[in-house]
Amino acid sequence: MTTDTAPATGGTPAQDAPRIWLVIGDKPGDNAQVQIIAEALGLPYQTKRVLPRPEWVLGKPRFKASLYHLDPERSDELQPPWPDLILTVGRRPSMAALWIQEQSGGHSRIVLLGRPKRWMERFSLVIVPTQYRMPDDPRVLKLDLPLMRSNEAAIARAAEAWRERLAGLPRPLTALLIGGQTKPFRFDAEAALELLERARRAAGDGFLYISTSRRTPPEVVEALEAHLPPNSRLYRWSADASDNPYLALLGLADRFVVTGDSVSMMVEVARLGKPLAIYALPYRRGTAGRLQQVLGNWLHGGAPERGGDRLLLSLGKALYRLGLIRYSRDLTAIHQLLYDKGMAVPLGDPFVPPRERPADELEGVSERIRALLA
Repeated sequence: MTTDTAPATGGTPAQDAPRIWLVIGDKPGDNAQVQIIAEALGLPYQTKRVLPRPEWVLGKPRFKASLYHLDPERSDELQPPWPDLILTVGRRPSMAALWIQEQSGGHSRIVLLGRPKRWMERFSLVIVPTQYRMPDDPRVLKLDLPLMRSNEAAIARAAEAWRERLAGLPRPLTALLIGGQTKPFRFDAEAALELLERARRAAGDGFLYISTSRRTPPEVVEALEAHLPPNSRLYRWSADASDNPYLALLGLADRFVVTGDSVSMMVEVARLGKPLAIYALPYRRGTAGRLQQVLGNWLHGGAPERGGDRLLLSLGKALYRLGLIRYSRDLTAIHQLLYDKGMAVPLGDPFVPPRERPADELEGVSERIRALLA
């Protein structure tokens, strides 16, 4: 159902206030970032939730301005009057946003969080954190980290509920938070056992509490379960589980190990100011993943100085317009930023108290969007 939201400042919206839609999908972390921006603007908006058909929940639909990939029975209706501004994130919602823009005759302007899969010129503003390799362009706003926030009230409630259950465990309590496989990295049983051994050594004489997630491959969970070391506990994520320790661990653990695929978990721990170690997943065997990243990097950067570089950049742009390659994502750039700012260490290095917490970049984002509306 469509949600109408009044301005964050209260009062009655002016009749000439811009019509703003949040076009969001089924990923809570993505949706939360869009919501954060909308609330910071302090303007009325409507939330349009568009949910994929079952085959496209994990599968990737062909990127085009369309609604073919959506489940109409579970999604909000998209009807005129069309919005002046759309805030969206991710492949599936942004496809719907482009369809809305076409129905509006090009009137609706789109603000996208994350890299555009195609047609960058159709987005009025593209907001990207460090892991996305994007060119210097007036339409691109580059951030250090994603605009994620911890729900501190929910963490405090979970910590209180779990405090007695965790009180008897040896200290320090190290939380191992596990994500899943993502290109160009692999996360299989072999990588899981390497991670487990390194995390065990990092935990020392304390306790290792392992928490898997929706994206964790079954073979990884099975490997962890079969080789669980002493002084450790494993939580297996499931959709119907009611006893997930994740929020409680955020509140009560002394330090954290996070797999490097999960930007949301790394950023959440960093924003809490807790000691953090990152396990960078190994690259997939072979050259395909690395080659795709190299091709994507042709699209990044300023004006090339050499003729050969200019030729490669032109070729990269042509392939992007055809949808054959896209602007690349380099998760290790997030790792390096957190290392450089003293917010994390590579797994294997001694845990250290973070030197600082991530800067709040929300106001700069709000200013850019207000400029669009003006």
